[in-house]
Order: sequence, then structure tokens, then C-alpha cells
Amino acid sequence: MKPATDGITVFDILKSRNLQQAAEDFRYLLNRAYSRKAALELVGNRYQLTSDQRHLLHRGVFSDLDSASRQKKKISPSQIREADLVIDGYNVLITIEAGLSGRPLVLGDDGFIRDISGLSGNFQKTGRTGQALQHLLNVLKRLKPHQTLFLFDSPISRSGELAREVRALMQQGNLPGDAMAVKVPEKILIGFPGSVATSDTAIIDRSKEVIDLGGYIVMNLCRRSGFAGTAPHSAGTHAIVRWRRKRGIVGKKRST
Repeated sequence: MKPATDGITVFDILKSRNLQQAAEDFRYLLNRAYSRKAALELVGNRYQLTSDQRHLLHRGVFSDLDSASRQKKKISPSQIREADLVIDGYNVLITIEAGLSGRPLVLGDDGFIRDISGLSGNFQKTGRTGQALQHLLNVLKRLKPHQTLFLFDSPISRSGELAREVRALMQQGNLPGDAMAVKVPEKILIGFPGSVATSDTAIIDRSKEVIDLGGYIVMNLCRRSGFAGTAPHSAGTHAIVRWRRKRGIVGKKRST
């Protein structure tokens, strides 16, 4: 799936009048066991969606079964108090950075907030990275997990340097835990005995207890700025797309 175009805004993505209907049709097909790839291609071609619009659907629309399964695993921030926590470093930081930068985010059917930039494999530290990290560490100080482990993908440039920076900041803030750059973070994230902070669907589906820490921080930023976005209308610095769910058969109105 091609990542969203650099500099794209939520207004650009939501220009299509058919986008909401496309989301309904995509979900309809997923609920009938169509593969995501085939369903997205079918719906995208039918409604002539752009790459960015298709990526938005891919990141935010899921079958009812998958959504329900993930929502059962999702825990509240208060539940990580005194618990062991592992953080999918780039996944969480990129989500927070997107919120700070006003890049489009989507609140998925499964209740997790995701960016649609597709930056994870090409992450580069920016002026927003320090801000995002400080927001994250401040929240950890308040939530007080027992131990926190940050994991960064070592194949991504300068991951070791970022891990060292996070480790130093944790020590300065008296936060128990560590930060590491490892080749395959998923090997630790999946099957971790405590709580896992991520919005990665592959990790969520194979974990027992998950917190959307990035989404929680972004929503707090939205509340502070007095804005919460919704599809098909979004405005403000923090643009979060949320699909309106229809009931009944797609394309048919319910009788009153």
C-alpha cells in the first residue's frame, strides 16, 4: 500500500463525496471474508479513489469481527499503572508527531488511532520528535507503569542514537525501564507478558493486552486545542477522520 503523499491534508483526502460510501462498501466486503487487497482494489476502482484515499480506508476500516476482537484487548491508560509495558517506539512516536504536525490521522473501526503517512520504514528525526517524546514521557510519569521498555527498529537509520536519547531521558525523569534498538522488535512485542503500546494490527492481533498510547496522547492534544475531527468534516490543527457507521445493508436506507 502506497503511503500518503507528503504534505497531504485531511481536506484533500475527504474531497471525494463517495469516500464515506466507499468505506461502507469496503467494510461490507470485509465482513463477507473478501481479502483486504481484493476488496480495496474493487472499491477503490469503483469510486475512483486516489492513493491517499485508499490508504485511509486501509488504515481505518476493518471487519466487524476484527474490530470487536481488538477492542476486547484494548485497555485504558489507568490499567498500565504498576504493569510492565513495552512500547512499539516508532509506531507510537509517529502517531504523536502526526498529531503535533497536523498530518491526517484516522480513528479506526477497531478503536485505534493511526497516522496514514506510512513513514515507519523511512522515519527521520525532526523538530517534532523531541516534542512527541516529551509528551510521551510526561504521560508515562503520570501513569506510572512498573517498568517501560522502548523498542526501535535497528534497520532504520540512527535508531541506536534515538534509543540512547530515550534511555537518558528516562534516567533523568526517574522512569524505570530501558530503550533498545533491535533488528526485529516484533519478536519481543508479540507475546510480551505485560501491556503492549502500539496501533499495529499485526501486533494487536497476536497480543493479549494493548494500549493505544499514541492515540491517547493525540486525543488529549485535541481536547486541549478544543478540536476533535470527524468525517466528512474535519478542521483544526489535529485532523482525525472518524467514519460514520451505517446500519443495515450497504446502499439501502432503513425503513422508519
